[in-house]
Amino acid sequence: MSAHASATFKVESWNEETTVEGESGAAKLSSARVEQSLSGEIEGAGLAQWLMCYRADETADFVGLQRIDGTVGGRRGSFVLTSNGTFDGKVAAGEMRVVEGSGSGELAGISGAGSFSAPLGDQAAVELDYELG
Repeated sequence: MSAHASATFKVESWNEETTVEGESGAAKLSSARVEQSLSGEIEGAGLAQWLMCYRADETADFVGLQRIDGTVGGRRGSFVLTSNGTFDGKVAAGEMRVVEGSGSGELAGISGAGSFSAPLGDQAAVELDYELG
């Protein structure tokens, strides 16, 4: 079954630590643990781990893993997304992909890919094209 889901997520907590401080224009590396709540065609709780590389102009590139526990298209379970993106100083945006074999419950066998856009603040939009095997 091929389907599309749109959702928003709200950041419930953001815990960021600098792992390498940028000196003399060098990049700063950080990691963040982020708890989220999702609503829309994807409902539930999200937990993300992000690795970020900030440039001197305060823009950044990032990669991460995000576990979603809830429902997609009315089916309950959990799955993990990989993501990568950029932050231009105003909006964090990027692509995400379902980790093969990460689905559980009624979401076992889920696959797919999508995108997200998160302007400064605590709300973001998510689009996911997925299949349930």
